[in-house]
Amino acid sequence: MPVEVFQALVFWLPAFLFSATVHEAAHAWAALRLGDPTAYLAGQVTLSPWPHMRRSPMGMLVVPVLSSLTQGWAIGWASAPHDADWAERHPRRAAVMALAGPLGNLAVAAVAFAIIQAGMWAGWFEPVVNMGIQQWVKSALPPDPLLAGDFISRALSVLLSLNLLLFVFNLLPLPPLDGAAVITLVLPRAAGRSLRAASAAPVLSLLGLFTAWRLFPLAAGPALAGLTQLLQLTAH
Repeated sequence: MPVEVFQALVFWLPAFLFSATVHEAAHAWAALRLGDPTAYLAGQVTLSPWPHMRRSPMGMLVVPVLSSLTQGWAIGWASAPHDADWAERHPRRAAVMALAGPLGNLAVAAVAFAIIQAGMWAGWFEPVVNMGIQQWVKSALPPDPLLAGDFISRALSVLLSLNLLLFVFNLLPLPPLDGAAVITLVLPRAAGRSLRAASAAPVLSLLGLFTAWRLFPLAAGPALAGLTQLLQLTAH
């Protein structure tokens, strides 16, 4: 098995399943708190991946596994059901619900970053020479038979990278991404209604996804560069 495939199956696939579950559970929890129990009744206010996998088996299992085997990293999608009538009656609540998913990923990234920082301060981790999404830090401890330090540092690095990228990608203001709903918080009501209608149109959603994928490197690059600088500064 190629090293890239092994790393994808061991690190990226579990990280994706956990991160996508957090994202959708955050949507579901926020919707429940704001008056829409649809996702809660579907069992999606949970950190168990199974309800999310049952709802989106292609996006949560088939595509992530295939992309791990062929690309060396996991990609996919998931969704949480919501009441469209509730969203139309309460567009700002729906926008906050949409924001909850990316914020869930940001919270996971923040926790992973904090653990990495604590590990560097304690002398457990040290920055790698060429930082990148595959590995930000490595073990600074003497090698052990199980390579536990290397495993933990790589797992935290992937978790940090993936959740930062999910946060940035999902906040792009293009349908059907969460950012298209979040931006309605600052748009006039009529413009927000038009954007929500566009998000529901399959053709426009496909166009939005294509455009988002093309624009994503422009947004991800600065985010990753900022993370690199932050890790370098705090490593000393």
